[in-house]
Amino acid sequence: MNSQPVIIKSSKNGINLILDDTLSFHELLEEIRAKFIDSEKFFKNAHIAISFEGRVLSQAEQFEIIDTIQHHTSITVICILDHDDLMDEVIQRRMGAFIEEHAPQTGHFYKGTLRSGQQIESETSMVILGDVNPGAKVIAKGNIVVLGSLKGIAYAGASGDDSCFVAALEMDPVQIKIGDYMGRAADKKGTPTKGLRRKQKEEAPVPQIATVYEQQILIEPISSGLFKHIL
Repeated sequence: MNSQPVIIKSSKNGINLILDDTLSFHELLEEIRAKFIDSEKFFKNAHIAISFEGRVLSQAEQFEIIDTIQHHTSITVICILDHDDLMDEVIQRRMGAFIEEHAPQTGHFYKGTLRSGQQIESETSMVILGDVNPGAKVIAKGNIVVLGSLKGIAYAGASGDDSCFVAALEMDPVQIKIGDYMGRAADKKGTPTKGLRRKQKEEAPVPQIATVYEQQILIEPISSGLFKHIL
């Protein structure tokens, strides 16, 4: 058995679940249940597409995995992705249709990299399926989740809600604002700027979350082992 029987990676169109093929299916379900419960804060109320790798699953087993995820978390799985590249267009249409129908209630999705000078805004929460480059800005009245690198500016809780959060697979922002609290990145000499601190220094990029704590923005690693081995 692998040391990590369940690994999650962000993929082109959603989330890729890499599964150990030596466990019994019952044991695998328990591992999946535990991983997603641990990651609830990161994926809270998320609507995701999912694909499977590393193990051949019957349709019934795929549905059982999805039922397990949805039963124990607030995640909604909107479709199962096929690894066949010929399915990309179908997947994109399916994702687009879902987002168009549900975004006003559940949040907005943006697929692609935000480059310098670009800005997007959301009246609810925002999920970025890509990177936010330096010079780009994301503003949302709810939470912001970046399934990629956050190196620009993120403003969550834009209506003044400091209970919101910003999460990213790689967190290196120029500036983060949550509600009325703002923090800036360290300068080139490594001197931290008032209002933004990291709970611990990481030698390699890991998924992190920014929240308001004691009247400043605190960035800390997402503790779940679910993301330890995202490459």
